[in-house]
Amino acid sequence: MQRAAALVRRGCYPRTLGPWGRGQSSAAAEASAVLKVRPERSRRDRILTLESMNPQVKAVEYAVRGPIMLKAGEIELELQRGIKKPFTEVIRANIGDAQAMGQQPITFLRQVMALCTYPNLLDSPSFPEDAKKRARRILQACGGNSLGSYSASQGVNCIREDVAAYITRRDGGVPADPDNIYLTTGASDGISTILKILVSGGGKSRTGVMIPIPQYPLYSAVISELDAIQVNYYLDEDNCWALNVNELRRAVREAKEHCDPKVLCIINPGNPTGQVQSRKCIEDVIHFAWEEKLFLLADEVYQDNVYSPDCRFHSFKKVLYEMGPEYSGNVELASFHSTSKGYMGECGYRGGYMEVINLHPEIKGQLVKLLSVRLCPPVSGQAAMDIVVNPPVPGEESFEQFSREKESVLGNLAKKAKLTEDLFNQVPGIHCNPLQGAMYAFPRIFIPAKAMEAAQAHKMAPDMFYCMKLLEEMGICVVPGSGFGQREGTYHFRMTILPPVEKLKTVLQKVKDFHIKFLEKYA
Repeated sequence: MQRAAALVRRGCYPRTLGPWGRGQSSAAAEASAVLKVRPERSRRDRILTLESMNPQVKAVEYAVRGPIMLKAGEIELELQRGIKKPFTEVIRANIGDAQAMGQQPITFLRQVMALCTYPNLLDSPSFPEDAKKRARRILQACGGNSLGSYSASQGVNCIREDVAAYITRRDGGVPADPDNIYLTTGASDGISTILKILVSGGGKSRTGVMIPIPQYPLYSAVISELDAIQVNYYLDEDNCWALNVNELRRAVREAKEHCDPKVLCIINPGNPTGQVQSRKCIEDVIHFAWEEKLFLLADEVYQDNVYSPDCRFHSFKKVLYEMGPEYSGNVELASFHSTSKGYMGECGYRGGYMEVINLHPEIKGQLVKLLSVRLCPPVSGQAAMDIVVNPPVPGEESFEQFSREKESVLGNLAKKAKLTEDLFNQVPGIHCNPLQGAMYAFPRIFIPAKAMEAAQAHKMAPDMFYCMKLLEEMGICVVPGSGFGQREGTYHFRMTILPPVEKLKTVLQKVKDFHIKFLEKYA
């Protein structure tokens, strides 16, 4: 019977010859009878539902790719179908994706990547010798001389050596040990991994993780996923988003009533706020971490993106060592870098590293074990990271072109940072602090009471309502400040400064026009 039923479903019937010479299907008739008497099965309940799923995953939010991004995608599809809008394209100013915004790749980096990916090109006269030299070194350290092989979980050894040499040069001779370098899938992977190994305890002993507000939403997302306790400390908007140690003391004091504050996260230069911390500020933070026995996480992916002539980047590692052995031998520090930002903008390669110092030897073994579960970071991303930390040097064939391209990217970003700050501050109801570094503006916006009522009616935060209207009316996609955190009663949005200058001017003019109309409508 089962066979007959299966044949019916497939439409395959063994045919027999009837008395008038016509084909009949006795199997079909038999199967049909069976199917008529079989009770219809009820649909089984799904195992995985919103109620049964991991509640920590459900709690995760990531504003940079949240509802605004989804709405932008819907609008783009409508434009493709010919539906008329007050604009012809959606400008995605919501994310720091340099090459998606038109930034050209650095030639030398792509040359080495091409050689590593297709080694037959090593015989081509079209590629410079310094690029070939780096490609050969990377390939010789890979299994089978191929990027397609797995690497050690901690990363390709020679690339870790190059990262350590880069850190030593950057920090004026402060030594870096390749054994403390861990190559990662972008900086995000390293941050998530370190937080994963740090979080423990329950109740009042559950790990508290101190993060700046405004923050990069990766931090709050990972904290939610790990069911850790988020401890907010507020940057001082009235003082160019400065970090005040007294605010850190307040945050720790209050947090100790309900958790165990164990981790202090710093983003320098700041995302989304663009501030660059002074050396004195970093010293104060390190002293505070030493005093309170906090593990320091220094997110330094924008270390090349410093635009203000009054600012310079100081690594936490360098300042820590220069404060003397009492600090350099005791404060646990993980610092992070990436191929995605800086002048490179190679987001898609997902290359990154973390340097972890003063880690307990037994914990180091646990960290390597945890990393081994994901086998290794993408070897192509590791190679891209190597080129970032081992660029052409004076006297090499590619040095002049590399330097021109690097300076051009960073020079343009500096001009766009100033342009953005100046134009925003000409708009009534918008205030933008100086963009000292990184690649975003985080202007404060005035939202009238009537607009807040309209937002409440739409079950939206006021700045989400504002950003959604900006997208629907002007085709500009930015991220509401509520996705990054902000002081109660203040409203902001984050916008990247990456578009080409003329497109950036268009974006800024559209924001100005929209904001003025928004204030008039909801006055």
